[in-house]
Amino acid sequence: MPGTPTPSWTVGDLTVHRIDEVPLPPATGPWLLPDATPEVVAGHDWLRPAFADTDGVLRLDSHSFAVVLDGLRVLVDTGIGNGKQRANPAWHDLRTDYLQRLTGAGFPPDAVDLVVLTHLHADHVGWNTRAVDGAWVPTFPGARYVTARAEREFWAGYAMDEARERMFQDSVLPVERAGLLDLVDVPAEGLRLLPGLRLLPTPGHTPGHVAVELTGRDRTALITGDCVHHPVQLARPALGACVDIDPRRSEATRRALLASLAGTDTLLLGTHFAPPTAGLVRADGDAYRLRAVPPAPVAPA
Repeated sequence: MPGTPTPSWTVGDLTVHRIDEVPLPPATGPWLLPDATPEVVAGHDWLRPAFADTDGVLRLDSHSFAVVLDGLRVLVDTGIGNGKQRANPAWHDLRTDYLQRLTGAGFPPDAVDLVVLTHLHADHVGWNTRAVDGAWVPTFPGARYVTARAEREFWAGYAMDEARERMFQDSVLPVERAGLLDLVDVPAEGLRLLPGLRLLPTPGHTPGHVAVELTGRDRTALITGDCVHHPVQLARPALGACVDIDPRRSEATRRALLASLAGTDTLLLGTHFAPPTAGLVRADGDAYRLRAVPPAPVAPA
């Protein structure tokens, strides 16, 4: 609720805030990660109770991350949005207090300077816009919205169904028409957008998907986007999402990313991870586990 402390993590001299939108319903897990069966989940005790319930049903959330970098207010992904007509019942015509939470954390919409979109799926671009006088207008009119050129160009040539076309009409095209969407080329070594902010190519879920690396003094955090949807994929990296465009590439990306993080002090922040949301990647046999790092509440601005 507005006025409550914002869950946050300290990363060197940065403070990364989680801006909650909505918990996703229990049916999300079996749909999204169909091979993450209750039997699979039961084999990994560390997933319960935070990331799965006692029946092996996965817990997932929709939220964004916000941080001040180089004097700029930065938002990573914009969730599902309010009032959007969506085929997925869990995303359809929401009425959440997301913007109040964002403002309470010190990021009022008019003050946001940069919006990083890990990819262009409906649950990551929804608050790009909001309804004003019957039209969809940019929620963050003073911001530069950034996504990978490979991502936008892929969807430009994709035969969209009606639901995806509607999402582009209400959440992507208004930002483009306002001249606010910047497309960037992301090389293999990553792209530094700002001091302390680097985009890392993590293709597979979508062709232009990026993860977001944040570096503050001597500490680093990495925001997953959808290259990892749920911590069960640390234990079973071969588990893919039903909406991965290129499942083989998605798995290869996930394995490489987790191998690079294992045993380091890089904080992994999951875009759909239920609370406690973040942790350190540790080797566990021939795979990995997440050693949870709970957030610390930050009083409202």
